[in-house]
Amino acid sequence: MPVAARARWVLAAATSVVLVATGCSSSGGGSSSSDTSKTFSYQSSEPQNPLQPANANETGGGRIIQNLFKGLVDYDPTTAKIRMQVADKIDTSDSQTFTVTLKDGWKFHDGTPVHAKNFVDAWNWGASTANNQINSSWFSDIEGYKDVHPGKGSQPTADKMSGLTVQDDLHFTVKLSNKVSYFEYKLGYIAFSPLPDGFFKDPAGYGQKPVGNGPYQFVSWSHNQEVVTKTFADYQGVDKPKNGGVVFKMYNTSEAAYADLQSSNLDVMDQVPPSALATYKSDLGDRAIDSPQGAIQNVGFTLYQADWSAPDKAKVRQGISMAIDRDTITKTVLQGSRKAASAWVAEGVEGYKEGTCGDFCKFDPAKAKALITEGGGVPGNKLTILYNADGGHKEWVDAVCNSIRQSTGVDCTGDPKPDFKTARAAITGHQVDGMFRTGWVQDYPLNANFLADVYRTGAASNDTGYSSPQFDQAAKQADEAPSVADTVTGYQAAEAVLASGMPTLPLWYYRTNSGYSTKVQNVKFDSFGNPAWTQVEVKG
Repeated sequence: MPVAARARWVLAAATSVVLVATGCSSSGGGSSSSDTSKTFSYQSSEPQNPLQPANANETGGGRIIQNLFKGLVDYDPTTAKIRMQVADKIDTSDSQTFTVTLKDGWKFHDGTPVHAKNFVDAWNWGASTANNQINSSWFSDIEGYKDVHPGKGSQPTADKMSGLTVQDDLHFTVKLSNKVSYFEYKLGYIAFSPLPDGFFKDPAGYGQKPVGNGPYQFVSWSHNQEVVTKTFADYQGVDKPKNGGVVFKMYNTSEAAYADLQSSNLDVMDQVPPSALATYKSDLGDRAIDSPQGAIQNVGFTLYQADWSAPDKAKVRQGISMAIDRDTITKTVLQGSRKAASAWVAEGVEGYKEGTCGDFCKFDPAKAKALITEGGGVPGNKLTILYNADGGHKEWVDAVCNSIRQSTGVDCTGDPKPDFKTARAAITGHQVDGMFRTGWVQDYPLNANFLADVYRTGAASNDTGYSSPQFDQAAKQADEAPSVADTVTGYQAAEAVLASGMPTLPLWYYRTNSGYSTKVQNVKFDSFGNPAWTQVEVKG
């Protein structure tokens, strides 16, 4: 998921990911008891789209939706293992047909029951091209997807996918077009959430006032200010809230959020700004967070533009990559809080393979100049990098541009947009000229998520417009591999294709550098970069 859960219960040894949550002290003043009636606040950004599960692939909307809705499964924030939520069990004998058994008693926030049809109707609605949902490609494994979501210029021939069948209130089957060994990994992603019957009568209205089945219930949305939630009393999940709800507060800058955190006007941060990386641990003491995160920072190119789509421009992109001194930037500007990237998959994710980028991720100004010249030069000899100004990116974008300029003589400047929503709208709307910041946080801890969902032709998060028959074929073979382990190996082969086209430049791997206020305790982050929301305790 642009800064982005699934069947580990089938093959526990398939992944070695273990979330190492920071041990968080309850020190910081005040009572050590907790108050389950009180809400806590979290640093957020304005959602790009209405709050519909299939219409969010960025963290602003995604983190809110994952608290309002709950799917078949999710991940335990401590162990990273799949745990059943609405599903009682998911059975398959061939990795192509899956039988889902739901737990009885789950309810939506409007009191209506969560039944099999609520999943099937939601997935069909999200997949349909008529509904223009940004996450529609997540359903592309399901038989009949192309009937409801054909290619450009074609009209749908059906309004339901043939691979989805409701058996009764608590059972439905999913048949895929081909075997996908890791399909169950995907089922914890927010796009696979159920929707109540009322949603289909007024999707636009429900997008502004969502009704979910998750641990928190929607209260209000003051656009560009906050989204308020409260604990849902009838929540049936295994992660019962230990607080009264979450208030997602929108900030224009991470510096402003950090100032509020220090004064306890904000309870939990996403990431501290680069300007605080050197001091936040001493500022916050035991309330500082430094934990692993399955995420990567990249910059992407607008390959849908004629200036960047020519085959020779791959050499230019490779040269620009070699003009970036990742090691120095991570050690100085980012205070050693990041590790220079050498691959497109984040460290700690199953299938991570160091060095996949090869020499193209190594700093070499002489080679950088040579490649740029061989590729016909940078269009106009000028680069801009679009980024969201509310995310603490200015310092490193400026440093990247300085490195490119000093190494190659190519002019490079940052192009700040006021907030994440505005930046994402420009990126997904193909209204960017040249380069843009793009990060990825795992949606499920498998290398396929960093590759298929970002670089496959037509994928929901393929913001660059990259299209490689060689990559697509390797990804298809990986999907159809007989085991998760074989899928991992197959996607490593697909990743190796990226260096020849260089659609994005891997920069560095994230960690969660965060903190919390004196008002809360038991704040622990998982490798998705999220706090264990329901486990945060508000001091009494």
